[in-house]
Amino acid sequence: MKKVMALFSVLTLAALLGVVQGAYLPLGQWLYEHATDWEASLYGFEQQQVDIGDMQLALYRNHNPGKPVIVMLHGYSADKDVWPRFARHLTDDYQILIPDMAGHGDTEFRMDWDYGMVAQAQRLSRLLTALEIEQAHIIGNSMGGYLTAIFSLYHPQQTLSATMVDPAGLTSPKASDLEKMLAEGRNPFLINNRQEFDEFYAMTMAKPPFLPDMVLEAVAHEYMNRREELAKIFADFNRGIGLQQKLPQLQAPAMLWWGTEDRLLHVSAVETWRQALPDMQVHIWQDIGHMPMVEVPRQAAERYQAFLTALE
Repeated sequence: MKKVMALFSVLTLAALLGVVQGAYLPLGQWLYEHATDWEASLYGFEQQQVDIGDMQLALYRNHNPGKPVIVMLHGYSADKDVWPRFARHLTDDYQILIPDMAGHGDTEFRMDWDYGMVAQAQRLSRLLTALEIEQAHIIGNSMGGYLTAIFSLYHPQQTLSATMVDPAGLTSPKASDLEKMLAEGRNPFLINNRQEFDEFYAMTMAKPPFLPDMVLEAVAHEYMNRREELAKIFADFNRGIGLQQKLPQLQAPAMLWWGTEDRLLHVSAVETWRQALPDMQVHIWQDIGHMPMVEVPRQAAERYQAFLTALE
């Protein structure tokens, strides 16, 4: 707790300095790039770059030899920094890998790469092989939840369990705010200005953690600078691959989470997933949005720990 409060103090002081010295955006960018890495290091995670053949995947990793492995997968336009506050509660009992998938975070983007789910699953498989990890529990949020399902289907021999957190990949009976905007021809992930970013950010979580405004400003600029890249990734990962038909073949123990206040992917999609995987465990998070592992990290980690313990 003292370490977390120290981080909070640094963030607050930096925000004040930014206002006083007129270095608002540069300081925000510095904090955006470094503060989350520092916080992850407080929880015992080191940064690595792993060669998987055609690229270097960036990741956070703790060292806990001999323990079961968990891989945590971020969503579209996000990165590995969404997981450490959740993952910190599991570091005693597990080896944890939190990669930046291709095109995200500290892993390179190239316009000619494929960002579809099958291609990303193949990269994840190669990551485990490169690290000499035979099997892992997989948990993913949003696009990462979609990837969790695809990985478990295409690489069952490497999958111990699959947990999908507010996953993309299947349609919902009721349209989300995101789906309504897409139907009107606007993708809220493709940001043009701070006002659009603020509207988008409000859609991502019902209970977001505190971030100084200067950090939010830096994140907004990052989104603006990456419009073309994000459009490419969005088009690739939304290519239909028949997940609805494939899901009944998923053999690994499975769990599904969803926040009732999710504005990006409507909670009514739970029923679509249940129809395909009737034996999976389901938990609905009341008053939580699209990212339970960020909004209620301790409670989410406790529920995930209970799921994994029951599998032992």
